[in-house]
Amino acid sequence: MIKKITYSLSILLVLVLFVFIIYKCATAKQIKKNQEEIIGNSKKHYEEFCSSCHGKNVKEFIDREKWVYGSDKKSMFNVIKNGIEKDGMPAYKEVLQDKEIEHLVEYILSAIEDKKSEEFSSGENTDVVFVSEGMKLKLELITDKINSPWGITQSNEGILFITDKSGELYAIDKNKNIKKIEGLPSVRFRGQGGLMDVILHPNFDDNQRIYLSYSKFHPSDSDLNTTAIFSGKLVNNKIENGKDIFIAKPYVATSHHYGSRMIFDNEGYLFIAIGERGKRDDYPQKLDNHLGKVLRLNDDGTPVATNPFYNDANAKKEIFSYGHRNPQGLCYDKRNNKIYNNEHGPRGGDEINLVEAGNNYGWPVITYGINYIGTKITDETHKEGMEQPLHYWVPSIAVCGMDFISSDKYPKWKGDILSGSLKFNYLNRNDLDDNGNFLKEEKLFPTIGRMRSVSQCADGFIYFGVEDPGKVYKIVPVNE
Repeated sequence: MIKKITYSLSILLVLVLFVFIIYKCATAKQIKKNQEEIIGNSKKHYEEFCSSCHGKNVKEFIDREKWVYGSDKKSMFNVIKNGIEKDGMPAYKEVLQDKEIEHLVEYILSAIEDKKSEEFSSGENTDVVFVSEGMKLKLELITDKINSPWGITQSNEGILFITDKSGELYAIDKNKNIKKIEGLPSVRFRGQGGLMDVILHPNFDDNQRIYLSYSKFHPSDSDLNTTAIFSGKLVNNKIENGKDIFIAKPYVATSHHYGSRMIFDNEGYLFIAIGERGKRDDYPQKLDNHLGKVLRLNDDGTPVATNPFYNDANAKKEIFSYGHRNPQGLCYDKRNNKIYNNEHGPRGGDEINLVEAGNNYGWPVITYGINYIGTKITDETHKEGMEQPLHYWVPSIAVCGMDFISSDKYPKWKGDILSGSLKFNYLNRNDLDDNGNFLKEEKLFPTIGRMRSVSQCADGFIYFGVEDPGKVYKIVPVNE
């Protein structure tokens, strides 16, 4: 009898243990499934809401030296939930629950740790031959000493001038020797602000005059800032008699949408793209301010007397066109005297525009984009009296940098427009016909890095700058 009881108990214990093991396995599988769902949802939320500004695969967070609002879980949760309006960070409490925000924070912090030791693909492509329109092309690394190469230009002597957003300007000679230029203005390096574009006067060989765009502190209130243009004479790696020749008005307290690209046209007029500083309802549709505009100036910073609103007492005399959001690309077709810009849109709605005198480009009355949190900005994409883009992207590629290709070194690209993608880390080519109409586009050098600047320089070669990590490349045709 006792043996039977003992045997029964043993069988029962085995069954209990078996059930327990099955339960634990099922629970572990469910936990794993739940974790995978959480990670998948968090990745989806990051790609949907965060990647446009902060980079694919959290690239912009890697090796970030300063977290203005804190890098701990609580601080990150509060920033994501409540936003930072002055820095252009929207509040996501309307579209994400607290638990989803917590999981998003965990995802970002885990992704940062995963990526810190990973070598990104930028720098690995210099031995690769790319093919575009039958042309074979390679990349030559010019420098990896500049963290955020925002603007690139070149003198006829072959000296490259490259800005670093942090506030430095560098000169690189044909042997790739790099020198820092002195005599620069004090920049407000925060958010999207810093030292931005650089161009040379059309008669630089004679006058050695250089131009810089940057975010400038208000002289009596450090909470306010604006976009300014600084110019002076370059002498022995120092800018002498440098001064602000133009200051956009008004100063505001935000830290984004500075615009800042510059070009000269055939007549020697200086064009400047100015962002609306995140104040879309206040400035871009009104003519009594410089924000959300493309401006046309003489080379000394004064307004051109033939500007479309020069004689309007209620308008700024410098305005050439208006209704812009954040134009971070500006380029010029010298052959046909045409100006193009690219607009960094909201979520969707990045644009390429043909910029013409007096035109209204619609922001924020018409747009193909929506708010970052997914809500509508407007139901309208067309309206009488407002221009349609030559091309637009949905989803946004986060455009930055731009140039029109006229060089004989790239015969199959002549007449096309190149734009950088911050979000998807490639160089975008818009193929245009002889009348400037859009035909097709091509993604060049995929995964090379956050594309910040692109410029066809004086030697006819195309140079571009990426960040995270910062590098400047030259596109070199391969001769067979």
